[in-house]
Amino acid sequence: VPPDDSCEIKWGAQLTVRESQVAVFFRDGRAITAFKPGRYVLKTQNIPILTKWVTAFGYGPKSPFRSEVYFVATKLMSGLKWGTPQAILFRDAELQMVRLRAHGSYSMRVVEPTIFLNRMVGTQGLYTNDQIQEYLRSIITARLVDVFGGVVKSVFDLPHQYDEISASLKARAKADFDAAGLELVDFLLEGIVPPEEVQKMIDERSGMAA
Repeated sequence: VPPDDSCEIKWGAQLTVRESQVAVFFRDGRAITAFKPGRYVLKTQNIPILTKWVTAFGYGPKSPFRSEVYFVATKLMSGLKWGTPQAILFRDAELQMVRLRAHGSYSMRVVEPTIFLNRMVGTQGLYTNDQIQEYLRSIITARLVDVFGGVVKSVFDLPHQYDEISASLKARAKADFDAAGLELVDFLLEGIVPPEEVQKMIDERSGMAA
């Protein structure tokens, strides 16, 4: 987490990065360097860009410096949930306009911590897990709208198109996750919920087909 304004880091201080972590130094709205698991002594060779900033004010290479330090977990994060906060308006070939809700789960990991922080903290200003997950859910929901418009023609076809919808949605969301330094490992579409009256119509037509 970033330190408060009174916190200063001294050259020669020790930095310990545990397994499944990466420590990223962040300054002036962007990530400047990352440390993989291990124990480090902070020296001018480790963070040359900060060295230039410190010496520019004539304090010398051993002067304290202020910088935000983020510890980013790189382990697999599984069982994350996504869902449409509001029903999505879908143009149905037979019923005209139908409102649909969808939900599912996914697993991901951070593979590019520097890109991840530049995108989430530097660009979006997000700091907590809840804020980041909400942002990712919004991406999935936006891609779901695209998939519904391109794959689904009628809600009566939904029971037979789950796999196709799930694969298309994962492929579209993957590009957004990649751009944020994330790997989308698993993605599941667990349910698409139409209004009750439409669900009855789907059940009736499925029964007639059987």
